[in-house]
Amino acid sequence: MAKRSDGGERPPGMADVARVAGVSAQTVSRVLSDHPNVQAKTRAKVLAAVGQLGYRRNNAARMLSSGRSRTIGVVTLQTDFYSRAAVTSGIENAARAAGYAVSTATTASLDTSAIGSALSRLADQGVDGVILSVPLIHTSERIEQLTRSTPTVAIDGSRTDATEVVAIDQTLAARLATRHLLDLGHDTVWHIAGPGQWLEAASRRDGWRATLEAAGRPVPPPLEGDWSPASGYRSGLVLARIRDATAVFVASDEMAFGVIRALRELGRRVPEEISVVGTDDIELAEYCSPPLTTVAQPFARMGALAVAHLLRHLADPGALPEPASVEPRLVVRASTAPPSRAPVPHQ
Repeated sequence: MAKRSDGGERPPGMADVARVAGVSAQTVSRVLSDHPNVQAKTRAKVLAAVGQLGYRRNNAARMLSSGRSRTIGVVTLQTDFYSRAAVTSGIENAARAAGYAVSTATTASLDTSAIGSALSRLADQGVDGVILSVPLIHTSERIEQLTRSTPTVAIDGSRTDATEVVAIDQTLAARLATRHLLDLGHDTVWHIAGPGQWLEAASRRDGWRATLEAAGRPVPPPLEGDWSPASGYRSGLVLARIRDATAVFVASDEMAFGVIRALRELGRRVPEEISVVGTDDIELAEYCSPPLTTVAQPFARMGALAVAHLLRHLADPGALPEPASVEPRLVVRASTAPPSRAPVPHQ
């Protein structure tokens, strides 16, 4: 703490940092604002003084002087799904590394009014920009207006007239999974989809169907879950009773865990009788029994890429956005194998 004129203590200020570093207050301000015209040696001295004194910049004063809050807003769904948490973690780490704080507004539903309210809360806080991390299929005039007035980058393919989009190619993810199973020799591939109102679920379902049709294979009716292991378990109980089902592509790893449990309970062996492919490659997938073949989704990279796009847009609003589609990757483990041609008894 620094001393006040009355002998008391006060938090260290920019002048204190300048004194300890042996530079001007203007130089300190340039370093803390990431100004490029500062020598590396000088920058290091200032940052060392900041650490020594425990100096924390006054965000309110900084916003008044620069017109920027150095805060990124994130709209995300209120859920404990791994993918949401991993994307948010990627955003927070990248923002922190760039010197930005993150303010998160959660929404309990995908209703446009709920998403609009979340965007409004962030706009009222004066965030510099927003990352829209919800699977927005439909939009509204309110959402369009808010994303026009605040720079916005969308993840998951969510799209409004005023947003840049950073997305994982979910159609490719489905093609990789389905093609893998067909290449193993399975006649067709069943599908347990995510909820229909999610863009990822719709894209994966479309990619699965298109791959089967292109190969001239029959397209079974898809089953639908809600991303949870419990919904995968319920679908697995149905699948286990379908005598000629030998392969299934599941739209999330968490649902795939439930599917495998249901198959085992009804006496269907994985992969000897039914091969299972999941989606996401969450940490537990490798430790499933058997270890789960899955399509890896680079969630943390998605979050970091969204931050990079947003900061680039803030630095140069007139620049044309670069396309940003991240390719998924098939990870083959022990839950898939060529089909056994032995007859499966009725359950």
